[in-house]
Amino acid sequence: MAVKPDHWIIKMAHEQRMIEPFAETQIRTGISFGVSCYGYDFRLSHEFKVLNLSSAAAIDPKSIKGDLFTDIQADSILLPANSYLLARSEEYFRIPRGIITICSGKSTYARCGIVVNVTPFEPEWEGYATISLANTAPVPVRLYAGEGIAQLLFLETSDICNTSYKDKKGKYQSQEGITLSKLE
Repeated sequence: MAVKPDHWIIKMAHEQRMIEPFAETQIRTGISFGVSCYGYDFRLSHEFKVLNLSSAAAIDPKSIKGDLFTDIQADSILLPANSYLLARSEEYFRIPRGIITICSGKSTYARCGIVVNVTPFEPEWEGYATISLANTAPVPVRLYAGEGIAQLLFLETSDICNTSYKDKKGKYQSQEGITLSKLE
């Protein structure tokens, strides 16, 4: 008999420290987080990078300066209408070599106009996820640290990749905080 998807996630989290801290069940206080049927709902940390609109004439992904953003630590933050900010996951991830992930925003925030953008976690990538949060609503939306922000789905392959993110020494490997775009 095959292992149930939620049991597989729990097993991998314990055996390979795939997610830390790890909620073995879905915590339904506030905006839910933890193990779901086929994935893991991860949380927003208390760290945010807010765009300095007064000094931002343009954003160049090949040359983002740190002073383009203000670092904020907060339990919640109000994201202005038609704006975005960067945040990070509360959880640290270690993705096994035979796994890749897909990430989608939580429906609670989607219903408020929040778009969550997180790129796939490639095989053997590890670190805190840097999250781009865009408010498409015409009014500000409050975001809550320590509560669910997105769901991560795990896709397991029967063939192991030839070159993992760790093998190619990916530029965002082992990122500790909110990481701005960078060139190699």
